[in-house]
Amino acid sequence: MDLSGIVAAAKAPPPPSGATYVLEVDERNFEAVIGGSVKYPIVLELTSPRANAQALSDALTELANEAGGAYLLARVNVDASPQIAAALGIQAVPAVIGVVAGQLAPLWQGTKDKAEAKAYLAQLLQAAAANGVTGRAEPASIDADAGPDPRFAAADAALASGDFETAVAEFDKLLAASPNDTEAKAGRAQAALLSRAAKLDPAQALAAADANPTDVAAQLAAADAELLGGAIPSAFGRLIALIRDSTAAEREQARVRLLELFETVAPDDPAVLKARRDLVSALF
Repeated sequence: MDLSGIVAAAKAPPPPSGATYVLEVDERNFEAVIGGSVKYPIVLELTSPRANAQALSDALTELANEAGGAYLLARVNVDASPQIAAALGIQAVPAVIGVVAGQLAPLWQGTKDKAEAKAYLAQLLQAAAANGVTGRAEPASIDADAGPDPRFAAADAALASGDFETAVAEFDKLLAASPNDTEAKAGRAQAALLSRAAKLDPAQALAAADANPTDVAAQLAAADAELLGGAIPSAFGRLIALIRDSTAAEREQARVRLLELFETVAPDDPAVLKARRDLVSALF
């Protein structure tokens, strides 16, 4: 079994702490930036120095960087770029608009605190996922002197030493503090998969699943074996079939594992996009 790709991804350092997902936008780059919304959501913040809304801008910057590329925050100074505000029909600022696959989704006008803004943005990400827009934005810029994010030091050290169970525990600590930390979610999923892989015989796992098609544990192990072997659509399809034909408790167990396995694959991988659509169909 070739684990080199997953091991490399798991051991890869997180984005530097100086990475930012906030981009200043004007008429010159507006269309190009919005074009990225076919891959990942865009959050447009339309503001002005006259709006007395620096607290909102600071909160949105923090949220965008915490999301780690789940969306790109595009900030427009309407005083410098009045044509953008006019085209969007903005009468007053601050205003925040989501863009998913080129479609505008007005979020709010006026100020919000960080918690309120986070709730609105979570709804935007849910809508984007439902429409298959689940890619990740590249950082708008990176401070080369910032170095690796120190939050992941313990987990990275455990991964580097091959102690995957400790790595899982370290990622769980991070997620307990920040449940929506996308980097921690991905790292935890990769570490958990590697931990299970260390105890897995792929041939035996697949044979056991074939012999026991209703055995949930056997199907979960077989899905791991298929994903590790590069048969990603088969792994996802196996779990979706289990979700479709199982009891409520078994369905939830398979759903949670499927979502975890999604985190180990690039979010814009066609197999992930198809499986997300199939999962919605299986659940409803």
